[in-house]
This record gives sequence, C-alpha cells and structure tokens, in this order.
Amino acid sequence: MSAIKETHFNLPGQTGFYKGKVRDVYNISDKFLVMVVSDRISAFDVVLPEAIPYKGQVLNQIAAKFLNATQDIVPNWIIDVPDPSVTIGKICEPFKVEMVIRGYLAGHAWREYQAGRRQVCGVQLPEGLKENDKLPKPIITPTTKAAVGHDEDISREEILSRGIVSEADYVELEKYTRELFLRGTEMAAERGLILVDTKYEFGKADGKIYLIDEIHTPDSSRYFYKEGYQELQAKGEPQRQLSKEFVRKWLIENGFQGKEGQSVPPMSTELVNSISERYIELYEHITGEAFRRAEGTDVLARLENNILESLNRLK
Repeated sequence: MSAIKETHFNLPGQTGFYKGKVRDVYNISDKFLVMVVSDRISAFDVVLPEAIPYKGQVLNQIAAKFLNATQDIVPNWIIDVPDPSVTIGKICEPFKVEMVIRGYLAGHAWREYQAGRRQVCGVQLPEGLKENDKLPKPIITPTTKAAVGHDEDISREEILSRGIVSEADYVELEKYTRELFLRGTEMAAERGLILVDTKYEFGKADGKIYLIDEIHTPDSSRYFYKEGYQELQAKGEPQRQLSKEFVRKWLIENGFQGKEGQSVPPMSTELVNSISERYIELYEHITGEAFRRAEGTDVLARLENNILESLNRLK
C-alpha cells in the first residue's frame, strides 16, 4: 500500500479545507467536517518528510473505538466512519487549549523536571522523582493550541485571566479530562498497558461541549507495558513503551528537536517500516483485535468513493 501523504478532493458542498500536521479536513456546507487521517507523522511540531504506511488507519480506528467507549462521559463529534482512514463529524468551535493530563513523569514533563524546573503549567511537582515515576495523582498541564508552530505550556490561572476559556467551561473541561483519563486507564489496564499521559481536545456547538479530534491514540498518548514496569523503575532502566516517544528519541539522537537551524535527519525505508510496525503493534495491544490492513491499488480513489457515499447518506 502506498502511504496517504496528502489529499486534494473537491467534495460536493465543500466550503473550506484545512491541512493540519496529520489531518486533511474538509468543511461540507458548514454542517459536517470530513477528516482524512493521513499517514503523515509529526514530532516537535514538525511534519517529517516520510509518511508512515497504515499510521492514519491506526489512529482513526483507535480514536473511533475510544470515542464510542466514552460517549457516556461526554458527547463527541463523530457522525460516521466511512473508511478506515476517514471520520465525518459535527462542526464544533474548538477551545483554544489542549487538555494534557499526566499520570507519570515522562516525555516533556520529565525534560522540564530534569532541567531543574519543579513547576509545570502552574502545577508543583515534588522533589526526588525519577523519569517515568508515577505521580502522586494525575496532573492537568494544558497547552495553547497553536495554528502554526509550537504549542506552548500554559497554566489554568493564565487561561482564565486571559479569557481563553470561561471559568464555567474550564471547570467542565477539567472534569471531562479526569473522567476520560480514568476510563482510558481502566481500558489500558485490561490490555496489560499503562496509560501514562494523553491529551484531549474539546469544542462547542449549540452551547454544548463536545469531545473532538482523536483520543487515546499513539499520537496523542503514551503507553507503558504494565508487566515489568516496577522492576524497570527499580533498576532505573527505560520503560518498554508504545508511543511516538521513540520517534522523538531517534530525532534527538540525530540532532533534531525542532529548533531553528536544525534539519530533519533522513529517514531510511527500514526506519519507516519499523515505525509502521510499532503503530500496528499498539493498535493490536490497545484494542485486543488483529489489525486488518486496508488494501487497494488506488487508495485516494477508495477514500473519495467512501466519503461521497457517506455524504449522500447524510444529506
């Protein structure tokens, strides 16, 4: 299968198009959003030069599964999933923050802690923690949602003082974030995994808050294997994990962290294939289902046909 690097459809009723780091999003009659989850991959807010086969399918199908499993907590934007790599949903006005929640000291939070900072997004962290230690309780460390460039850490106090989100809405977002993380943690545990950290995005339509975008995927979340976690922590050894962190580590080792003047290192075919297999591995672990590769010689034609059929049904 050739990877889905980008799409350029002209859909009936199309009134807008947005190309994100990973998703191609079509506005249909200001009523529906058609989200094509491409196989592009980003790290440090930079889109890497090579697309990863099946990555979009993995993200789209995991997100659909978890959105369906959490709709008793908060309503979500999904209306139809007409293709393994496509979701069609309700148009919402996104909140301009991403709700990041962390149960363990890993990734960006660990890099901040290692640099000597003991406060992340206004949340105080205790002394004496090691990388990947479980936190006393999950912490919410929001980021601004940047249209271009890097998302930035922001505190609850700053969000409210700048009026980015109203206090009433933000209280709801925090509540939903904690409940979703608890559900995700429970579902991961059933599969022998630890949900380390994740992010949620929310929007509003008709005065109601909706969960939007994707949840609990390897692009938005980090997972450890539960088996062996304590032993590896006791020895101070790296955790076995299923997330995009291994891509970030490869980039760091090759001199790239998205900073000015740095160039993305070349990606070999072997590396691209290994990343694809890691995404498929996470899909199978987190869902407990065998991954079925969506085949077809003309992938773009398949996507377009499935989208058109769904839009005709939704008229």
